[in-house]
Amino acid sequence: MKPLRDWDDAFANMAYIPGSEKLPEIWAQDGAVYRENATRIEEVAYGDHPREKLDLVWPDSVPKGLAVFVHGGFWVYLDKSHWSHYAEGARANGWAVCLPSYTLAPEARISDMTRQISTALTKAATIVSGEIRLAGHSAGGHLTSRMVCADTPLSSDVSNRITHTLSISGLHDLRPLLNTKLNEALNLNLDEATTESAVLQRPNGRPRVTAWVGGGERPEFIRQSQILATMWEGLDADISCQIDMQHDHFSVLEGLRDPDSPITQAFVGELK
Repeated sequence: MKPLRDWDDAFANMAYIPGSEKLPEIWAQDGAVYRENATRIEEVAYGDHPREKLDLVWPDSVPKGLAVFVHGGFWVYLDKSHWSHYAEGARANGWAVCLPSYTLAPEARISDMTRQISTALTKAATIVSGEIRLAGHSAGGHLTSRMVCADTPLSSDVSNRITHTLSISGLHDLRPLLNTKLNEALNLNLDEATTESAVLQRPNGRPRVTAWVGGGERPEFIRQSQILATMWEGLDADISCQIDMQHDHFSVLEGLRDPDSPITQAFVGELK
């Protein structure tokens, strides 16, 4: 049966943001400049695959805890090097920031990536003590939200250290992707799309979660954040949805570079 909506268009952020095709190159350049000037960045392997590596960006003093940022790219593009500069807001607030890469589709399935992020987080948690804050953008928002589902691959020791999860423009219902050209690379079937959709899973206890999304994003991304908040609020999670009317799918990240911005404070600020 032909879907009622054009799902390729529903997820097509770049088609609606002029000049966005240049962003990956800009991110790569900004990331390289940041790494060149950073006080201390340490690359750590968390597995045997060439992409199973994470960067730890260290603050100037003993870390308050571990802040993890998982990059997006629809599970098929980019790596940790494109996002180094987005560690600065959390780092300047005194947190050690973990930026993991993971194996992309079609080489890996989304369920494989979920396990990889769990392994990366666990590895980083052995290096940095204290509480853990999670954040991820787009596909990375999916992967971080999966860390606080009831079927999380994380151990209870690591899970119990997570005090807040910030899913930025996250994808929490993967079933519509079955109707996209992107699925030629993702190779999702209904079973995996269901299992990997946070909105169809129970939260792990009562996690504190913020679904943050730009008000200028495609309507589907706004729906994806709203539906996670709606579903998990009904399951007693401490969850809210924040629609940032000033930003689109990509500019929504820029505040992570500023230690005092609302999105950085949502990530690593004092919990109220």
